[in-house]
Amino acid sequence: MGEYKLDVLGEMCPLPILRSDKLFKTLSPGDRLVVVTDHSCAMKGIPLHFKKLQAETQICLVAKGIWEIIIEKKS
Repeated sequence: MGEYKLDVLGEMCPLPILRSDKLFKTLSPGDRLVVVTDHSCAMKGIPLHFKKLQAETQICLVAKGIWEIIIEKKS
């Protein structure tokens, strides 16, 4: 199981979703992708997108206006 970080600070939707999806496709089951964002729309769009892919997501506030979205690949 690996953990990978994707920094999308300053990027607006749909770029965070597109970049996350591209990297997610290369992961193995059990791997986690941590997306660092400062765009509030990504907090809604990324979990919705990955729910369709049967992935689990979790959002953590790490600083004022900066969040980490953790995406775990299940299969």
